[in-house]
Amino acid sequence: MVPLNDRAALAPARREALARDVAPLDLLQDVVRWGFAATPPRDVVEVVVQDEFTHDVVMPWEDGCYLVFDTT
Repeated sequence: MVPLNDRAALAPARREALARDVAPLDLLQDVVRWGFAATPPRDVVEVVVQDEFTHDVVMPWEDGCYLVFDTT
């Protein structure tokens, strides 16, 4: 289960909806498939390398907001 850290102070209903959407995403593959299944499709826009094992994967969400998935 993906923990959700809300750094944008989303409205409670919006945060709960996002938490439900990302809860089943365990693998980066799940994230990418979830993004492409959205309407309109969302693609990874950037991968930020933190170190040799950790990368942050950035994907657009809605209303100009982005989601960042930490991968190890």
